[in-house]
Amino acid sequence: MSSASLNPHGQPVTRRLVLARNADRDASELIGLARGVMADGAINQSEAEYLLRWLEERPESLQVWPLSVLFERLRDALEDGHLDADEEADLLGLLLDYTGGGTLARGENTSASRQSSTLPLCHPAPVIEFDDCHFVLTGKFITGTRAECEAEIIERGGHTQSNPTRKTCFVVIGNLGSTDWAQSSYGRKIQKAVELRADGNDIAIISEKHWASYLGA
Repeated sequence: MSSASLNPHGQPVTRRLVLARNADRDASELIGLARGVMADGAINQSEAEYLLRWLEERPESLQVWPLSVLFERLRDALEDGHLDADEEADLLGLLLDYTGGGTLARGENTSASRQSSTLPLCHPAPVIEFDDCHFVLTGKFITGTRAECEAEIIERGGHTQSNPTRKTCFVVIGNLGSTDWAQSSYGRKIQKAVELRADGNDIAIISEKHWASYLGA
């Protein structure tokens, strides 16, 4: 494989990665739009319809995470022509996660800020390597299904495990996972990773957002 087909991290450059680079501008602009929409701590029907139209005008970017996910969720929410309270809450949470969280105008804490203070993530977040590294995925992922996320790891030379062991390099927590990790079923994987880390094992606990940033590096 020639050097021209590798990215700076030594990983294969695929069409998906090229599209991710081309979508950077759209992703940055969408963050600004989303923050403007959420300035009052809510998202109404007209705002959701505007974001959907904005995404529809950028079909190439819809192939790239997380714009693809935002598009699907907006389209599903507006399919019946009405944005109900549950759909608004779901979209608001997704937009908050996409923009990095913060505090709503109404004074509520965001799910992202609650999660960062509850989950035992590594600070600072480590550099991620895939080749011959073992990954455990836990929680629900914005990036895709469990099988799709595992395929991304395997494609880059990594290995996946069902549960953390001494071989595990990274435990990745899905952005849609419950913040009450200690009481959840997937929380047992996190607890095991914490115990292994406390015993001196070199295991990193990271967020999906950090992990996904290396898919399009």
